Amino acid sequence: MPALTTHILDLTHGQPASGVEVDVYFVKTESEKRIIAQSVTNRDGRVDKPLVAEADFEEGEYELLYYIGDYFGRKEVSAGSPPFLNRVAVRVSLSASAAHYHIPLLISPWGYQVYRGS
Repeated sequence: MPALTTHILDLTHGQPASGVEVDVYFVKTESEKRIIAQSVTNRDGRVDKPLVAEADFEEGEYELLYYIGDYFGRKEVSAGSPPFLNRVAVRVSLSASAAHYHIPLLISPWGYQVYRGS
């Protein structure tokens, strides 16, 4: 049962990143993508439900867009003006044969790391 979830950890403050907006797009071609989900992380830095549930899942390329500039602005952390990292886009290719995809994002105002979690 394929699904897509995420969580965000704030490395600057050593805590989950709550209140981060996350948009998810299905990428048809380089010039054509459609938005399929919009969410905001909860106090644990997670979304309350899968970004893409089993019923809506289709094999292909997805783009997750994380609005981290807004998050660090609310935390009053200066990352320059405009912020060095305003939005982080992560593209992943997902296969219907996998049971679950979890995409953790570790952030600071100056860098990020992403990986496939469990």
